[in-house]
Amino acid sequence: MPVAVITAHGQPSAPDAPEAALADLAREVAAFMPGWDVRSATLSTPGRLELVAEDGALIYPFFMSQGWFTTKVLPQRLGDTAAQITAPFGLDPALAPLAADAMRAETETRSWPLDQVDILLAAHGSARGRHAAAAAFKFAKALSLALPGPRINCGFVEQSPSIAAAAALLPTQSLCLPFFAQAGDHVRDDVPTSLAEANFPGSTLPVLGALPGVAQLIANALQRVDPSSHDPV
Repeated sequence: MPVAVITAHGQPSAPDAPEAALADLAREVAAFMPGWDVRSATLSTPGRLELVAEDGALIYPFFMSQGWFTTKVLPQRLGDTAAQITAPFGLDPALAPLAADAMRAETETRSWPLDQVDILLAAHGSARGRHAAAAAFKFAKALSLALPGPRINCGFVEQSPSIAAAAALLPTQSLCLPFFAQAGDHVRDDVPTSLAEANFPGSTLPVLGALPGVAQLIANALQRVDPSSHDPV
């Protein structure tokens, strides 16, 4: 039976809730993958990834970019386990159309014309490398193609432009879309604090990882992986 392991960062200060949420997601993904054993592990739970990973497994990074955690931490944690790491969630080409559908439904509910809407993509960014910001900008471009009309700006927790700077002077018909897989401290604390600093008058949506259809997207991504295209770690 093929094995897939969905892995995320989790929350080091309180690992239980993110671990449970990821397990719920794994069960949702498994419903679209009969014949597969779909497991989950956050990196914040000591030993969890090492326990559930095995030779030949596909490791699906529930991360937004191909950054330090996916290229350094995951291989180190897997050690001698001959598993295969897939492309991360945030770089899936199907994510922008999925988000576009959700944004379109949200604006229709509010009776907002698309060409009068501003979208603030609130992302993590990184002071240590370019991959996190590059993933956000790439997604913003893909979203603009999938959802013509709205003006899309990016703001970051850890680099410029900050979320507060990007949110400044945005109109009431604005939506903040958190470019995160899970709703951790950054989403619960940093993003709202930055928006309050900017007197952001719009509304904040759930993280991208909580969008309807994410489980199907992950299942599709796992099922289309060519094993020969990913070297074992």
